[in-house]
Amino acid sequence: MRLRVVSYNIHRAIGVDRRFRPDRIVDILRHQNADVVLLQEVDEGVPRSRELDLARELAADAGFEHYAVGHNVTLRKGRYGNATLSRYPILRERNIDLTVGRRKRRGCQHTRVRIEGPRGRRHRLEVFNLHLGLSAKERLEQVALLSRSRELTGLSPGVACLIGGDFNDWRSQLYAPLVEALGFRSACDGPNPRERPIPTYPSFFPQAALDRIYYRGPLRLEWASRGRHDLTRLASDHLPLVADLELP
Repeated sequence: MRLRVVSYNIHRAIGVDRRFRPDRIVDILRHQNADVVLLQEVDEGVPRSRELDLARELAADAGFEHYAVGHNVTLRKGRYGNATLSRYPILRERNIDLTVGRRKRRGCQHTRVRIEGPRGRRHRLEVFNLHLGLSAKERLEQVALLSRSRELTGLSPGVACLIGGDFNDWRSQLYAPLVEALGFRSACDGPNPRERPIPTYPSFFPQAALDRIYYRGPLRLEWASRGRHDLTRLASDHLPLVADLELP
């Protein structure tokens, strides 16, 4: 069974032209036809995004029946964080605090998705949707916090599991703790970690692979690439990252 996953920092649906255009994000999501979408920088009740509940609006307009939001930052008016959209039921949602010291609040949203396969078979998919900090030391500490969280430590290595989002990992320094220590595989790098991963930032001339998808358990990678659409270089400062995985 094929499972298409998209990770996308939507920059609050404010494009590189500084226009708030959630309809562009919707068009891109519809074009990718994903089963599970991991979004970062998603507003709720913030004036810059017309005080919309952006996750709810995007889910409804892009045709996702299920969604969950993990808020990380509270503003003077409104808040924002990560959101997971799914064509399949979301059974549970928790937000893992990854804030380090007095730095900007960061988090990882954990959702459990029930994948409904052919002949009535059901599969469990654990999804971790995160947005890490700007400092290399901070990011390493945040991955350590995630690795010790009960949400991750309570999972058997044989359970289908994804970690995706905006890692801000310019130099692939998180490859070792995620792949070698936690047993994940990268959908964005070649078998040699020195190979250049898929760049997604900035959207108009991508040079840095800030967005990543890692997977573990019975999942098998079929294909991964940047999302292709006429609007992707304009709709956000990041490009969407798309991965097709096989769930046996």
